[in-house]
Amino acid sequence: MNRVLVLRILGILLAFLAAVLLAPIPFSLYFADGAWPSFLLSSLICAALGGVLILKCRSPREMAVRDGFAVVTFGWTAFALFGALPYLLSGSIPSVLDALFETMSGFTTTGATILPDIEALAPSILFWRALTQWLGGMGFIVLSLAILPMLGVGGMQMFKAEMPGPTADRLKPRIQDTAKLLWGVYVLLTSAQTLLLMLGGLSFFDALCHAFTTLASGGFSPKNASVGAYDSAYVDWVIILFMFLAAVNFALHYQVLRGRGREMWRNEEFRVFLGLTLVIIVLVMWANQGAVYTSLSDNLRYSTFQVVSIFSTTGYATADYGMWPAMSQYLLFLAMLVGGCAASTAGGMKVARLLLLIKHAQVQIYRLIHPRAVRLVKLGDVPVDREIMQSILGFFALWMAIFMVATILMASTGLDMVSAAGSVVATLAVIGPGFGSVGPMENYAHILPFGKSVLVVCMLLGRLELFTVLVLFFPTFWRK
Repeated sequence: MNRVLVLRILGILLAFLAAVLLAPIPFSLYFADGAWPSFLLSSLICAALGGVLILKCRSPREMAVRDGFAVVTFGWTAFALFGALPYLLSGSIPSVLDALFETMSGFTTTGATILPDIEALAPSILFWRALTQWLGGMGFIVLSLAILPMLGVGGMQMFKAEMPGPTADRLKPRIQDTAKLLWGVYVLLTSAQTLLLMLGGLSFFDALCHAFTTLASGGFSPKNASVGAYDSAYVDWVIILFMFLAAVNFALHYQVLRGRGREMWRNEEFRVFLGLTLVIIVLVMWANQGAVYTSLSDNLRYSTFQVVSIFSTTGYATADYGMWPAMSQYLLFLAMLVGGCAASTAGGMKVARLLLLIKHAQVQIYRLIHPRAVRLVKLGDVPVDREIMQSILGFFALWMAIFMVATILMASTGLDMVSAAGSVVATLAVIGPGFGSVGPMENYAHILPFGKSVLVVCMLLGRLELFTVLVLFFPTFWRK
């Protein structure tokens, strides 16, 4: 690994973070919340450290694959560490670990929080919470590739390491152009949702914060009761639409904007995701009707919102699904595991992986019956390389192993098994609310420091999809 090059790029990213930290200052001045010095000082710290790394670390070599893994993993860790400074300096979250937990939850778009009273925070701090999720949704590295030409060389290594899913869709020959297109679609959808929410009666501040965290599949809300605080069917349905869109491959949104809407329906992963979403909504409604809701319209509204929120791994809440029938909770747990589509802002294992695992199992059974037959695993009409299938099988095995180990570690802190497993799946799948004591109406403040540390690692592993982080723990990675 080229350590000098990695440190230089980390310096560039810290300099960019310094600029981003200035964004909440106008809100602080407008609301007169007194938090602007915290953002200014945080920005100066990041700018100073970033400047030192840029000036001191120079390397003529181009970026290799290993360098890309290191930059992405250390970059996200640095964002969480230095992004926590406004919480600490303003006194909003005095604990270093709690501030790190909240920031890691933000940048990884997990949405888990340790804050018992969100509305007690300064508006600019709430805006920073939302902004961390919006930046983390499409990816800080992808944003850097779009606006910093100096990262254009070797950028594909970082792009592949950060973008979620079995493959990273490349829309243009130059990776910088691909990053610009993805962020262009992202900004367009964010602007559209902000406008629609304002038409529903939300203030610009509330609409913008919810648009940031919806398109990022993050779920941070400036309200203690989340989206349920507005008690508006219009607001619920607008957010349902954009939660679903955020969980769809952004390359398909680009094709639709180009007038090639049929490409979305031709995409097998999208059809399966849409079908699974509708099936789970119907089954949850069937289980909830009479047991939870007597009105069909209320059942449709709240069940649809919660299913889409969990399936897209956004994590908003308008109802306490912890009080729903066991069948509904089990279906939501399955939705947590699956998650959204590849190359979306959603977390989870991804629909494409699940689909390919099922097809791989079908091929293995077929070969037992017809040993001489040649049958390929395909996604749509495209054969899937054996290397990709091996990567998916490895990802599934690692995901389940980490889930089991992390659950045992969380149970060792005194949590009951439902809460322990619920907290792990909620952070590893970057959803936020889980089950038990970390359900939709609860938070993570009561978890012991060791447990919070475990969950912080789960968030990073879940957002960067395991391999990017775990490869750093192999001794051969550090050898020349």
